[in-house]
Amino acid sequence: MRILLTGASGFIGKSLSEQLIGHNVLMTSRSRIAQNKHHYIKKTISGDEDFSECLNSIDVVIHTAARAHKMNDCSKNPLADYMETNCFGTLNLARQAANHGVRRFIFLSSIKVNGEQSQPGKPFRYDDPRRAKDPYGKSKAEAEIGLLKIAANTQLEVTIIRPPLVYGPGVKANFAAFLNLASKNLPLPLAAVNNKRSFVALDNLTSLIIRCIDHPKAANQIFLVSDDSDVSTPMLFRIMVKAFGKKPLLLNCNPILLKAIARLFGKGSEIDRLCEDLVLDIEYTKNLLDWAPVISLEEGVLICVSGLVNNN
Repeated sequence: MRILLTGASGFIGKSLSEQLIGHNVLMTSRSRIAQNKHHYIKKTISGDEDFSECLNSIDVVIHTAARAHKMNDCSKNPLADYMETNCFGTLNLARQAANHGVRRFIFLSSIKVNGEQSQPGKPFRYDDPRRAKDPYGKSKAEAEIGLLKIAANTQLEVTIIRPPLVYGPGVKANFAAFLNLASKNLPLPLAAVNNKRSFVALDNLTSLIIRCIDHPKAANQIFLVSDDSDVSTPMLFRIMVKAFGKKPLLLNCNPILLKAIARLFGKGSEIDRLCEDLVLDIEYTKNLLDWAPVISLEEGVLICVSGLVNNN
């Protein structure tokens, strides 16, 4: 296969580029990529970028490039900025791919297309309506809608993958902060939190993306992906602390009180992510593609911790 991989210097793209064994891969990124065996062209994902030189003889586009989600976005117009890259840039690339005879376009979307939290006992499904709440989720949702329209009117096959929080070596933001707390084994007031959340290890996500490259049943489908092991926030913390070789210390605190205190300090959205449900049903993905996660959540966390320990 001749594959175009966008966002090759990013967290997901970099890992994926190292696993595309046996394929002829051309990579794009905003920044120069060093020490990689694949060919590279510098490109920006936008509504007016010309991708012609990248698309000749390409069979599959794997589109991981995106304006990443930020908790506290300082942009004056976040929706416009997210839309330019994640929606208009994506659709521009897809149209040009269709015109160049590309067979399949794999789009890395987000579970935020479905919403910020799932209801207890009702995990998100692949066929649930789009209910994005924030600018990032809305930009991904609009890109999905546009991609499916392109697929309906051209020969381009579209595969959409919606992951939850992705973690692995080099993970940043909230997961990295939680790992840092676990490494210090600080006594957190989370013991009474009784929620469920889905995560996906980098190895599991890249495994699914690779499965979608040439699987005949992946054409024009939406797939949810996770480790298939949903955990509460205190359980995740315990797994992390044990991976550091320590005994977890958690304190009891009423979640309602915990949320009230967090909101007093302007941390309402952060505490919601710690206390609310966000669960994915991946049975459709597993059954249609005959796929299963290649590592467990415990193994994925241990890989993260080993990377931190070795780097220090």
